[in-house]
Amino acid sequence: MPRVLFIGDIMGRTGRRATQVGLKRHCKDDKDDGYDLVIANGENAAGGFGLTERIANKLFSLGIDVITGGNHTFDKKEILPYLEVEPRLLRPANYPPGVPGHGVWLGEISGGIRLAVLNLQGRVFMRGVDDPFRAADQLVENIRDEADLIVIDFHAEATSEKMAFGWHMNGKVAAVVGTHTHVQTADARLLPGGTAYITDVGMTGPIDSVIGVRKEDALARFKLGIANRFQVAKGDPVFCAVALELDETSGRATGISRIWEETDLENIREDDE
Repeated sequence: MPRVLFIGDIMGRTGRRATQVGLKRHCKDDKDDGYDLVIANGENAAGGFGLTERIANKLFSLGIDVITGGNHTFDKKEILPYLEVEPRLLRPANYPPGVPGHGVWLGEISGGIRLAVLNLQGRVFMRGVDDPFRAADQLVENIRDEADLIVIDFHAEATSEKMAFGWHMNGKVAAVVGTHTHVQTADARLLPGGTAYITDVGMTGPIDSVIGVRKEDALARFKLGIANRFQVAKGDPVFCAVALELDETSGRATGISRIWEETDLENIREDDE
């Protein structure tokens, strides 16, 4: 049965380095002891805000197969042309027509199993996008005959909206994995219809921070009420992910487990972007 690793929001350079360590630890060359597909949310991978072509390619070179996005996908404008030509790099599918990029990836994994990855964004406390519930229904209907398994990254702020979306997709897809809030939730479970669900997979990035940014920057904004520039924190990170066990015959999941690991970066070096 296929195994999929989904890595939580990669935050800046520290998050990229932690991803490198986590992939070495969890992904083996022997597929019987590794994963058939690796997905990661990369919308914060470039300095904490957005993504560049060079960093996207760096993540692909580490062994990530599909990169999903969210509300920060477009923060670095140089990514726009790459979104149009790289099918493995997604942005939320429920942005209005005409927005560059794609919200669905379709591909084959080992054994010729057809797997789809969908990227959608919530609307509560977020920038206005099209209805993700209706968009998901339409997308699933469109690709149902092309995919044996469907995994959704639902990038949203409110836990209530994420839970509602999980129940809405229960029995329709193999997995709904929540991203965006950078704090891993303890509710990983199989819903009654066989859909693997977690409200938020968490952040892969600096642990001594406020959701990835320097503590002093966040505290100043909360205490003084003055907008200030956030910078990505430094130091040892946490690697957050979920492991999905899927069944291509039923199109559902058979298991989901959380990964939350503090990571030693002593022997990992990378650029400063």
